[in-house]
Amino acid sequence: MEKNLVARAEEYYKLFGEKNAEGIKTYLHPDVEIAGPKETLAGKDAVIEAAIGFMHAFESITIRAKFGTEDQALIVYDIHFPGTEKKLSAAALLSFCDGLIIRNELFYDSSPFT
Repeated sequence: MEKNLVARAEEYYKLFGEKNAEGIKTYLHPDVEIAGPKETLAGKDAVIEAAIGFMHAFESITIRAKFGTEDQALIVYDIHFPGTEKKLSAAALLSFCDGLIIRNELFYDSSPFT
């Protein structure tokens, strides 16, 4: 296991929670893919654009747990939204290539918000 992959994944989500789009760019592989229950995006530009859009929707992120294997890290977190007590609990399975996030697979249930 490459040292610090879990730490890199945690840093990425901390920057995301701080709404630091410039900071998260440095963690993404050019061929990054993000796959979630609602859509899949490919390419760094598409992922950054979607991230910036989502940054406007939430208030904060709280990381609850983190784990790692050889080339993957799992981050479990809660997303807090303004004006509501509701939170979205989620998990992200991040795969790395050359120390950069090549795939981010998201797991969440948004039904409480629909």
